[in-house]
Amino acid sequence: MSIIKKIEEKQIKKLTENKKIPDFKSGDTLKVHVKIKDGDKFRIQIFEGVVIARDGSGSNASFTVRRESYGVGVERKFPLYSPSIEKIEKTRIGKVRRSKLFFLRRLSGKKARIVEDLAAASAEKNSAK
Repeated sequence: MSIIKKIEEKQIKKLTENKKIPDFKSGDTLKVHVKIKDGDKFRIQIFEGVVIARDGSGSNASFTVRRESYGVGVERKFPLYSPSIEKIEKTRIGKVRRSKLFFLRRLSGKKARIVEDLAAASAEKNSAK
């Protein structure tokens, strides 16, 4: 293993020591709790949407979450190991056949829905017990 990878692993351990990042993929619905600075105070804002892409690896990993708000598509790209992310919750497991779901940008309403993978959801619940 190269020196750079070892340093990167140490950084990732340091950034994730007090928070748990779930395994997720494109098509899953997430609730991302983000720290927002309001003047001199911090508050937590929840951004819930479908993961349409995962990019990068190691400490440079990021993911893009999309949701529709009042008929307008809103996308937000988050660095996976960012200190501004308080926690990530996986609410639904989507059943998709590709890793980048950019075609959802053209769709809205019922057409943009992703089928839930019930078999994977039940398997995950059983393994958590």
